[in-house]
Amino acid sequence: MQLGLIGLGRMGGNMRDRLRAAGHEVVGYDHHPEVSDVANLAELVEKLAAPRVVWTMVPAGKITEDTITELAGLLSDGDVIIDGGNSKFTDDGPRAERLAAQGIGYLDCGVSGGVWGATNGYALMVGGDAEHVAKAQPIFDALKPAGEFGFAHAGKVGAGHYSKMIHNGIEYAMMQAYAEGYEILKAAELVDNVPAVIKSWREGSVVKSWLLDLLDRALDEDPELANIRGYAEDTGEGRWTVDEAVRLAVPANAIAASLFARFQSRQEDSPAMKAIAALRNQFGGHAVKR
Repeated sequence: MQLGLIGLGRMGGNMRDRLRAAGHEVVGYDHHPEVSDVANLAELVEKLAAPRVVWTMVPAGKITEDTITELAGLLSDGDVIIDGGNSKFTDDGPRAERLAAQGIGYLDCGVSGGVWGATNGYALMVGGDAEHVAKAQPIFDALKPAGEFGFAHAGKVGAGHYSKMIHNGIEYAMMQAYAEGYEILKAAELVDNVPAVIKSWREGSVVKSWLLDLLDRALDEDPELANIRGYAEDTGEGRWTVDEAVRLAVPANAIAASLFARFQSRQEDSPAMKAIAALRNQFGGHAVKR
């Protein structure tokens, strides 16, 4: 099957490699000419036979909107656009309506797998009409891991990005739990070999997971994590997950706490902790560090 793929960075480039290894013809475009197969979007569309399927893997927001708008002006009735970036789910419905007016189908696809997806396969969560999913199914089948798991037609337009948003919210909480456990082990008087303990959990443990495997790998490379600053960004999906939890009145204590922990990592000297220290000094005479 032919696929146009826009955005050949860490994820998109690996996806192109995996699809080609599975026998699919991929025409890739990227603003870095050294990795691009074509010079522009018009050339990409020209190289694809109708009906076309074109997948965008570019950053969420204006770049995605501009790319899809330009692409829509080049495509024809019966073509399908897939947005595999981390767009907010609320963008998908209006986008699908605009494209449908031109006869162009739209799918939103949450993609998980990171830089390991080329080898391990990607978890794919897709939103959109079944007829559009069917057109792209050979691509989904090639990208997902072997076996029965790794792909879901999650529902109507928006369901794919919504599912990926919740996936990332869960990821925040899981990483925070591992991180807190690691810090307690590091602080404990009795434990002499923290990396060995983490490694022991990789098999036979109820907390085993791929994230734990990656923590073990990081500790193999740097046992004290001495070369990493304790600062963590959030890409937006954790915030959106908490927003949805509030909207739906669903208690999401662990996910919310893990999001706020990311913010705390950005404060070298927390104003809130300063206030707490001052209050403890005022009401109890507790010592403060100057």
